[in-house]
Amino acid sequence: MSCRIVLLAWLVAWGATAARAQSAEPPWPTRPIRLVAPLPPGSAADVLARLVGSKLADALGQPVIVENRDGGSGMIGSNQIAHADPDGYTLGIATTTTLVTAPILDPSVSYNAEADFTPIAMVGYSPYVFVTNPAVPARSIPEFVALAKAKPGALTYSSVGEASLARLGAELLSSMTGIKLTQVPYKSSTQAVIDLVAGRIDSQFGILTTTHQYIRDGKLRGLGVTTRTRIPEFKDIPTISESGVPGFEATLWIGLVGPARLRPDIVARLNGVVNQALNVVETKKLLFDQSIVVDTGTPEFLRRRIADDLRKWRPLAAKASL
Repeated sequence: MSCRIVLLAWLVAWGATAARAQSAEPPWPTRPIRLVAPLPPGSAADVLARLVGSKLADALGQPVIVENRDGGSGMIGSNQIAHADPDGYTLGIATTTTLVTAPILDPSVSYNAEADFTPIAMVGYSPYVFVTNPAVPARSIPEFVALAKAKPGALTYSSVGEASLARLGAELLSSMTGIKLTQVPYKSSTQAVIDLVAGRIDSQFGILTTTHQYIRDGKLRGLGVTTRTRIPEFKDIPTISESGVPGFEATLWIGLVGPARLRPDIVARLNGVVNQALNVVETKKLLFDQSIVVDTGTPEFLRRRIADDLRKWRPLAAKASL
């Protein structure tokens, strides 16, 4: 009996301590929140930041101010997120570019993609499509591969930034098929598409945002999407994986993160708001019109995706001496 009394007393004391600890957590949020978009205005990350910011403001009852801090393939803005106070008042958009390709390809990156951020929620992805100028005599991925093998190095592709997923996508295609393509670097995806349409370059891994209208108008030819499954609105374009390159995937995912050591209760609340706000038919359609497919998930899902992509792309970059 005495043991039971002691145990009961201990449980009561523990519960009181836990309650005091919980009540000691400062209320959040009590002031405006900064949401950093590390890529340029008009980019998928920027579009998503503004929509997510609006949804968070409605749910949390505080203004959410979107700040564009682009530059260095997203490294400038990502650095600000990583080194902000973990108080819940600085959040940021993260992408494959900022947390995977930039850390792998650019030695000047001053943050650790896995250690310096708190994953909050996977938000979605922006599909890439491999497109060619119609003058290129290839109407499918197998035909393009055959053409490239017949003329090693003769076919060109555009990349936007040394740390871009488009560049790694081209390297992955080359590695998996044994072809050799010549890179033509650009400062902006807009100029790259213009030159591709004009026939100054042959091919590109482009985001649907900048290529879909050219594909529909017949000014570019879409040979394959880089996602695991076909895009419903472009169901006539097969995946590269089903086009003779099984297992190929190069997807630009987008997520919400905060600095490392962000409070778990804040993370849980933000994750719930994002998942509920984005899984609405009207919101999904609005984002797809901007070439963003909603694909929400838990903080752990985003954490695993970052780790898996780093393991996937590092060996490829090393093999290609990037």
